[in-house]
Amino acid sequence: MAPRKTATVSSRKTAAKPAAKASNGGPVADFDRDEELKAYREMLLIRRFEEKAGQLYGMGFIGGFCHLYIGQEAVVVGMQMAQKEGDQVITAYRDHGHMLATGMEARGVMAELTGRRSGYSHGKGGSMHMFSKEKHFYGGHGIVGAQVSLGTGLAFANNYRGNGNVAIAYFGDGAANQGQVYESFNMAALWKLPIVYIVENNRYAMGTSTARATAQSNYSLRGSGFGIPGIQVDGMDVRAVKAAADEALEHCRSGKGPIILEMLTYRYRGHSMSDPAKYRSKEEVQKMRSEQDPIEQVKARLIEKGWASEDDLKAIDKDVRDIVADSADFAQADPEPDASELYTDILL
Repeated sequence: MAPRKTATVSSRKTAAKPAAKASNGGPVADFDRDEELKAYREMLLIRRFEEKAGQLYGMGFIGGFCHLYIGQEAVVVGMQMAQKEGDQVITAYRDHGHMLATGMEARGVMAELTGRRSGYSHGKGGSMHMFSKEKHFYGGHGIVGAQVSLGTGLAFANNYRGNGNVAIAYFGDGAANQGQVYESFNMAALWKLPIVYIVENNRYAMGTSTARATAQSNYSLRGSGFGIPGIQVDGMDVRAVKAAADEALEHCRSGKGPIILEMLTYRYRGHSMSDPAKYRSKEEVQKMRSEQDPIEQVKARLIEKGWASEDDLKAIDKDVRDIVADSADFAQADPEPDASELYTDILL
């Protein structure tokens, strides 16, 4: 795709202020105060929710697998800011952040994590199996790469119905090596399906560096054999994600078919709660936290521009913490599903 041109304004007294760019040189959206505050709050809600989920897992309230999204919040929040009502989201098992970003209730998500009746799958799905037709969220999926084919099916339905909606399919750098991903690319390109394929490249798949696991580590190029364009995006900057999302969604809605966004991001925790992440150094993680944290970037801009004070941001944090604490209390008090529900909602 052709790079965007940046207009400059000449002045005899002062030079024009350079346009802001992401860390990788890509464009960023020009957020106003309300957009910065929205991004800050949404990302902070995901961060605090995941921290609480990690605590509850350690205390034994959450069983099975639990994959936290801490560090990657800018990806889903920036994408969601560009989407319109009716666009569908489908992802893998690192999915709690996607649920919250689509507007699913923290109580319902936490109740499902803890296996309670009020959960989005009535306490029978857990972390990997939550859905909300109302919010157009079609799951977390435990089978690596499965959501890519399913997302392509959603895009096929949109194309067939002519409803103007776009499917957003998230998958990781590890899943990008699955064969069904390329079968999906071929089908989407052949029929010009309206789908954005998002590779959340957090560098390590389950625990192996991308440098050791793939012959082509620029995942934005993975669709080139099918004629699918791709963009590498600074996935730690919510403004860069929003700018890329605007471009990608317009590409799809205009009938040009699929597009790939590679989000260069980073997870602070291990692959799952059972992963001690000894394959990377503490110094590496701390460097990412101190230099590229997506939430701290927004916080710094809000304060620098005078759009919010430290006290204002502390108040937002308190409100978010209250929501998360309420969801945890609700989930622990909610009853488990009755034994009679064991075989309901199952296709035999």
